[in-house]
Amino acid sequence: MRRDTVSDRGGWTRRALLGAAVGVVGSIAWRSAAASPEELAAAIRAFAGGAPLRTGRVLLDIAPLVENGNVVPISVKVDSPMTEADHVTAIAVFNERNPQRDVAVFHLGPRAGRAAVATRIRLATSQQLVAVARMNDGSCFMHTVDVIVTLAACVES
Repeated sequence: MRRDTVSDRGGWTRRALLGAAVGVVGSIAWRSAAASPEELAAAIRAFAGGAPLRTGRVLLDIAPLVENGNVVPISVKVDSPMTEADHVTAIAVFNERNPQRDVAVFHLGPRAGRAAVATRIRLATSQQLVAVARMNDGSCFMHTVDVIVTLAACVES
């Protein structure tokens, strides 16, 4: 009698191992393709806490064409005097297709001096990135950038 999943020695057969690998790769590809704009919008709404999102004041700086998605430099700057009366309390970066929608959240205060942050992120594929700044009065401003990635990263779940 032949067993398809386990060999007589107690290990996996090549056929079973290959089938499992194809299943894992297929599920990863399906999950990436199944990403929806609604999930991105829901993550942004949760960060904004119901405040209306306005454009302006925020600049998300990222290359529009990224050769390697493993290490992508980004920076976010917000036009704010950073005084006690008018300052940025948080800056968040969201993505459309990575397994986790919120890439980074930075908490700031008036003593930060300027509302500017920079980091490096991984991108799974070509997608939309959104930077959102929450001000001390509760208002939120955003900037959206479409990025093309030629070599993807973040393929594990």
